[in-house]
Amino acid sequence: MVREVILILKGRASDLIRNIKADMLAQADLQEYEKAAQLRDKLFALEKIAEKQVSVSSDFKDKDVIALVRSAEYSVFTMLFVRGGYLIGTKHFNFKETLSTDAELMETFIRQYYEKAHFIPDDILVQIQPDHLLLIEARLKDISEKKVKILQPIVGEKARLLKMAYKNAEKMLADLTNSLNSETAKLSRLQQKLKLDRLPVRIECFDNSNISGTSPVAGMVVFENGKPDKSAYRKYKIRTVSEQDDYAYMNEVLTRRFGKGEESKPYPDLLMVDGGKGQIGIAVSVLRELGLEKEFKIIGIAKKDEKKGESEDKIYMAGRMDPVQWGREKDLLFFLEHIRDEAHRFAISFHRKQRQKASVISILDNIPGLGPKRKKMLIKHFGSIRNIQDAGIEELTALPGITAAIAEAVLARMQTNK
Repeated sequence: MVREVILILKGRASDLIRNIKADMLAQADLQEYEKAAQLRDKLFALEKIAEKQVSVSSDFKDKDVIALVRSAEYSVFTMLFVRGGYLIGTKHFNFKETLSTDAELMETFIRQYYEKAHFIPDDILVQIQPDHLLLIEARLKDISEKKVKILQPIVGEKARLLKMAYKNAEKMLADLTNSLNSETAKLSRLQQKLKLDRLPVRIECFDNSNISGTSPVAGMVVFENGKPDKSAYRKYKIRTVSEQDDYAYMNEVLTRRFGKGEESKPYPDLLMVDGGKGQIGIAVSVLRELGLEKEFKIIGIAKKDEKKGESEDKIYMAGRMDPVQWGREKDLLFFLEHIRDEAHRFAISFHRKQRQKASVISILDNIPGLGPKRKKMLIKHFGSIRNIQDAGIEELTALPGITAAIAEAVLARMQTNK
């Protein structure tokens, strides 16, 4: 299997197809029809892969091709992967614009990409020569244990490959720009509809999750330019509220989010809480206490009440009694619902993990010799009750501090809780 993958990555799918076809015919001659059928299915899959592999280089060498294009909003790197003279794949990487020069960006990209790459080819073709070229080549040699050259061809076959990568990068940048323009137009309409004083580039949404007050948590999701920014998501365990109280949960979480002074920045352009007027009231109270009531606008999203004949969710705004009327701009409501649903998913997922951890801890309580540190070690190592149940004595005693007696006690407890 490993050899087959290597052949595909090197652009030699045709050789592999030839070998598998011969094996298939041989199995058919031996009347091993089931094995022949499996090889036939593998053959069809490989033929599809081979159709996508295009011969682009006459020297049959492995090489990566890297192009960079930039705009005021984005930097896009496009990589072409050439193995054995065949183009086997393309990959795009986009980043928000920085103040770095093209040469600095290229250096940073090459260093970061190949530090984690599983394979480094002999040649790397670049449209922009990176800073500190010799140092980068020396580092790549250390990683790959072979000589690696970074080249900037001007004419010939290699230059044509760079041009191909550059054209692909331009197309990706155009697609990103068009998407950004579309999202900006939507955010502009939302700004007008909600009468916001600025474009809601950054929207934060909070949601709580608990079951009858057990393991209460909250989640915050962030949308930047209309898209989720998962690196900015935050999870909160409720620390100060012992009873089920959604308002108290929201009070604690918003205080923790915005109560750190300058460390709380960046602030959102629009804050959305899952709930109606009551949740908005809590949010306004917290922000007023923190002196932030004028920093950004607050809205709440409440589910429709079908018993009252309501057909859609409602958006409430601070200081306004009636929900927003959307008219022909229902897509804006759908957009806000999408953000709320993402916050709900994120909070529920976090709550589920917390309950699973609490369940494991409770099952491991009162086992002789198993204190808090050893319990945490078991949970961290095995991850779930099922994995502990499936473990044997040897697996348990391999952990530091777990004796045979403790391991037997743990497994006995697991058996009683199956």
